[in-house]
Amino acid sequence: MTLAAFLKAAGWQNADIQPMTGDASARQYARLHGKGRTAILMQAPSDGSTEAFVVVDRYLRVQSLAAPTLYAAQPHQGLLIIEDFGDTRFADLADKDGSRASELYELATDVLIHLSRVPAMADRCVYDGKTMAAQAELIFEWALPGKPLPDPAMATALKDALIQAAMPFDRGRRVTMLRDYHAENLMLREASGLQAAGLLDFQDAMLAHPAYDLVSLLQDARRDVDPAIEEEMTFRYMERADHDSADFYAAYALYGVGRALRILGIFARLATRDGKDRYLDFVPRVRANLIRNLAHPHLSDVAHILDSWLESTA
Repeated sequence: MTLAAFLKAAGWQNADIQPMTGDASARQYARLHGKGRTAILMQAPSDGSTEAFVVVDRYLRVQSLAAPTLYAAQPHQGLLIIEDFGDTRFADLADKDGSRASELYELATDVLIHLSRVPAMADRCVYDGKTMAAQAELIFEWALPGKPLPDPAMATALKDALIQAAMPFDRGRRVTMLRDYHAENLMLREASGLQAAGLLDFQDAMLAHPAYDLVSLLQDARRDVDPAIEEEMTFRYMERADHDSADFYAAYALYGVGRALRILGIFARLATRDGKDRYLDFVPRVRANLIRNLAHPHLSDVAHILDSWLESTA
């Protein structure tokens, strides 16, 4: 089915189509205007991500969370028309009015608390120590401009150390992890309670330790989060989701390290392969979070392995 045929079948053939700014992926978005209403057209490669979006969207809505309504779908062709949540991102609101940051992050944290209380998705891939270690291998493949690659000889040691550090948490309960859960993927809606948080970009959802999405939110690669808010929201999550603080802080640091390594590799690849240099602006923040997380005693072996590379990239 062509795009024109898809729009016609969905009743949007006469819509005004306004392209929207994309993200780091190959997906493209446009806002459709027609007959006094709007919707979002999403076009993605036929790589399974659109089918995954549909599945996760339905799960989130069943769990009383605000994933967008699907108006029309040809997922095998990477085509969706979904509910328009507008342009009011949590990130923009917090940047414009810092006094609102705490309430926004509280709402975002409460969504994760809710996800910890409901049944996790079935038939999703598991994010465990081996997955984390495999994703970290990107730092050996793509160098940040002007910076050296890590010594390939340390790849096996890093992999083993990450897997070992994750072992205590791989045996625990997993929740549905949305993976790219941060303030630019959260839209403020005119609704009450958890429905006020519009969720986007969740097609890569997996099953993971509860700390993963929290560190994604509070150690945002794209913007600074007030350390007081990070501390407050971490405590809020532990208290309301009933987690032991010592174990949770260790997991939080571990998954912070795993995320940071993966993100540094992705940003290096985007800059070197795709010419998307704007993501390099975020590298100092990600690197600082990586170093901060490596200071946790649980990660002493991982820190020892990465010390020389971090010094060479300073």
